Amino acid sequence: MRLEKLIAEKTQELGCEIIELQVMPDHVHLFLAATPILSPNKIIGQIKGYSSKKLREEFNWLKRSLPTLWTRSYFVSTAGNVSSDTIQRYIEEQTGK
Repeated sequence: MRLEKLIAEKTQELGCEIIELQVMPDHVHLFLAATPILSPNKIIGQIKGYSSKKLREEFNWLKRSLPTLWTRSYFVSTAGNVSSDTIQRYIEEQTGK
């Protein structure tokens, strides 16, 4: 899927590692390891901006059909109180994988 590839490109460029990624019809679950130098809002903003720009360049109908690809909202949490395995399993289970 093109969105998954774009997210992978941008996270790699930012020096982040994708642990789990699930693209749902109306949202995305992304679990990643990031350097503490980058703030979560910087990471999310970069991913959303990059993927929106690229998708609109590649799929012109998106410009006509949707006023925006992403909303401003997102949820971020640290994995301090739960294990990485638990978070990864949760994301995998969202699509019945």
